[in-house]
Amino acid sequence: MTWDAVDVTDQEAVTRAIATSAPDRIFHLAGAASVETSWTSAVPHLRINALGTHHVLDAVRRAGRPCRVLVVTSAQVYANSADPIGEDASLLPQSPYGLTKLAQDRLALSSAVADHLDVLVARPFNHIGPGQDPGFAVSSFARQVARIEMGLAPPTMHVGNLETRRDITDVRDVVDAYARIMDRGQTGRAYNVCSGRAWRIRDLLDELLQLATVPIAVEIDPARFRPVDVPVVQGDSSRARTELGWTPHIEIEQTLRDTLDEWRASVLSEQRS
Repeated sequence: MTWDAVDVTDQEAVTRAIATSAPDRIFHLAGAASVETSWTSAVPHLRINALGTHHVLDAVRRAGRPCRVLVVTSAQVYANSADPIGEDASLLPQSPYGLTKLAQDRLALSSAVADHLDVLVARPFNHIGPGQDPGFAVSSFARQVARIEMGLAPPTMHVGNLETRRDITDVRDVVDAYARIMDRGQTGRAYNVCSGRAWRIRDLLDELLQLATVPIAVEIDPARFRPVDVPVVQGDSSRARTELGWTPHIEIEQTLRDTLDEWRASVLSEQRS
């Protein structure tokens, strides 16, 4: 495996990298991934997610050789819905981040039609697991638990809105879905990647607290609330299950244990160093 750092907002660099490597497949996951920071940095999000995707697709077009591209957008492109969301649901983002992902999504699917590129789209809902940045809720919870267990923080967790419900999948199942979309997906088609179940964030936190080795109190911090926080987001993964034979296998309890254990190891390593 060869690593090469390329800024997707630099069109010449992207064009050169793709021309040089001559890939048969591209998994395009480069992007600004935070809904929270998009409220204060919408322009950088738009440049990275939309313009960066344009550069990748344009470079593939210019290369003039067969190359299948999977563009990973987001379930944030959809409008709010009380029902499970399928791929044909209305598209109406509720955040600057969602708007940038919708632009990315439209660029990808239109390139399959207008430029005849072999492009597919994955629309992942929330996913969690070991290695996730602590800027995301469950990883933040696990990191706080690990630090409290090590005596590095007071035994009180500070959290945001715990009443929202989110469709959550283990990141390892998500990666499997991406591989299956690349292998079996139809060109110019979008696929939801989701569990089909909406978990209440409070329930996930309670599970982590049960795994903790010390008693921990919880305090709600209004400063951690988002300007817009949709109450329930639940996906419909029927298309991926039917067309790709994909289904998530890792139970949420295992995901939470693995995430907490990874943070325990990380905090211990930091303390030793």
